[in-house]
Amino acid sequence: MNSISYILFIIGAAFDLLGCLGLLRLPDVYNRLQSATKSVTLGTCSILLGLFFHYGFSAIGIKALIAIPLLFFTSTVAAHALIRSSYKAGIKLSDKTVVDHYKELKQ
Repeated sequence: MNSISYILFIIGAAFDLLGCLGLLRLPDVYNRLQSATKSVTLGTCSILLGLFFHYGFSAIGIKALIAIPLLFFTSTVAAHALIRSSYKAGIKLSDKTVVDHYKELKQ
């Protein structure tokens, strides 16, 4: 079980690192929020699952299991709200953006 938890810790740290790199490298707020939401949510959930495998059905393991769906749902909803409010506030898309589906829905 310890080897599984360590593998999940490493995978989670890698996804968190890639999400942080996406925050630095991507061109606009929309791409940055997408990178942060997807990568960091998967990485943090992986670390929490590793905690569960490491500690089992103890207080720490149960709290980690409870935190996984809470983190999953709240981070995606929060990112959606931030992206939508950014769009409505008039923050411009990157020059490299190909499709704007929300503009089509507003018309």
